[in-house]
Amino acid sequence: MGDKIPTPYESGSNSVVFVTTPTKDAARKLARCITEHKLAACVNIIPQIESIYVWEGKVNEDSEYLMMIKTRTERIDELSKYVSENHPYSVAEVISLPIENGNLPYLNWIRETVPEKPVPK
Repeated sequence: MGDKIPTPYESGSNSVVFVTTPTKDAARKLARCITEHKLAACVNIIPQIESIYVWEGKVNEDSEYLMMIKTRTERIDELSKYVSENHPYSVAEVISLPIENGNLPYLNWIRETVPEKPVPK
């Protein structure tokens, strides 16, 4: 987060993506790989959330870890594919919300850290 002059932020051009995992190790491994592959600028791991959900017709209650992933909106499809292919669950939760506004230097840092989606040749 350097000393660059902030540029105007286009509402929704960055997003927060939520992913749950069964263990801290699974969350850490995914977070490290996601950031190393430049699919996210930052991943926060929130421990020990309680999830109550219906799976295969049954109500389940589990302790999980919640990942809050900050990325460019245009990279969500690629991020979702990566998570789905490397997640311990057969159906990984990958949902996103656009970032409408926030601290401009931070929002610009996300855009500087996560490259634009490559243009197919």
